[in-house]
Amino acid sequence: MRTRKKPLTVVLTGGGTGGHIYPAVAIGRKLKELYPQVDIHYLGTPQGLEAELIPEEGWPFYRVSAAGLARKISFKAAKALVKTGKGYWQARGHLKRINPELVLGTGGYVCGPVVLAASRLGIPTLLHEQNAFPGLTNRLLARVANRVCVTFPQSASLFPAGTDIITTGLPIRSQIMNTTRQEGLAGLGLQEGFRILIVGGSQGARSINQAMLEVYTELKDNKQINWLHITGPKAYEGYVRELEQQGIDLAQHGNIRIMPYVYRMEEALSVSDLVIGRAGASFLAEIMAKGLPSILIPYPFASENHQEYNAKALADEGAAIVIKEQELSGTVLAHQVKELVARPERLEAMAQAAGGLGKPNAVDLIIEQMLSLIAAES
Repeated sequence: MRTRKKPLTVVLTGGGTGGHIYPAVAIGRKLKELYPQVDIHYLGTPQGLEAELIPEEGWPFYRVSAAGLARKISFKAAKALVKTGKGYWQARGHLKRINPELVLGTGGYVCGPVVLAASRLGIPTLLHEQNAFPGLTNRLLARVANRVCVTFPQSASLFPAGTDIITTGLPIRSQIMNTTRQEGLAGLGLQEGFRILIVGGSQGARSINQAMLEVYTELKDNKQINWLHITGPKAYEGYVRELEQQGIDLAQHGNIRIMPYVYRMEEALSVSDLVIGRAGASFLAEIMAKGLPSILIPYPFASENHQEYNAKALADEGAAIVIKEQELSGTVLAHQVKELVARPERLEAMAQAAGGLGKPNAVDLIIEQMLSLIAAES
């Protein structure tokens, strides 16, 4: 049995993209809030976004080599395997020096060497899987991890038999739930009314933007609908010009609000009654927690097509309508919008279904699992 130290020491790992890092940060912050003396360490890759974000949290950051594991034999695959092997020994050395009570992995290549090393050292390990279709790294690590927390219950069947799985949801920022509709209206300078939010991610989505041009042409004079469209910063100026070329003067059509980016997504979500967007796990966790119905257009080039699986998880429960990228057009999108606007009872049913799937207390549920594993080893 490992000797328990004071204060509690935890290692977080996850990297590559914000979708893997931000949940770890949310968990770490909540841990610090609940247990101010907790000692948090972070293992990540030197080239990933984590190398920039984690030092800002004030947590010690340790570099670990990692690369994606290829499914086919090639020079690139061999090189990745060597790099990951090097990362394993780096992680093992870091963990022996830190001697944590638990290691939590939130996804990304770096979790491979870190969680495997922790398991071999007898350190309790917990994984969090964001997507409805688990990533290859987490599917492999589930064989050695003590427990796996998932966002979507549908993902449970895709892990190896015998995996200890708990549905916790995905951590979201507290501001998402705490921002009221009135605060959102005031912050964005908007009036009350039924509103549709269109967002394609931080960089926008060209296919969604282009489909919306046709939607606005058909529905611009429907004053029953207010639009809040986040185009992405690079697309904004050209998009406004395209609207003008189609005879849509934003000054005259006050129900259409076009923005390049929104820095407080909690305000945009708080004023919306229907959402049109991609199906990234973090975004879906937010709209589920808010109980918002959605029309989802999964990004078709996401790894292992996980966005389509995410979208299907909501659609299967009646919380969303899914339009595949290859089927997307202004005509199709306008038809779906008109159908939903004309049937408020369906919108309400979708909202209730989304809210039923939401886990606004996901971070607390994950921390509960962490402490449970630690207690079992004490």
